[in-house]
Amino acid sequence: MPDTGMVKGSEFVRKIQKLGRKRDVAVRWVAERGTGSHRTLYYGSRHTVVQHLARELKKGTFHGMLEQLGLSLKDFR
Repeated sequence: MPDTGMVKGSEFVRKIQKLGRKRDVAVRWVAERGTGSHRTLYYGSRHTVVQHLARELKKGTFHGMLEQLGLSLKDFR
């Protein structure tokens, strides 16, 4: 994945879930916590809000979401 942050919300959730399994960190996708197309993704004790799953995340949003989860771009790859 290039550093442009061009990743869809659904791909972001899948990769975080996979990373959680690999690192034995609890990952929860909570559809009830959010309004409209926004949902909450928990990674251990940290969380971020994921917008519409079918849309690509903007670069700043993508990096902000990783920061909220305590992860780096290297962790995501």
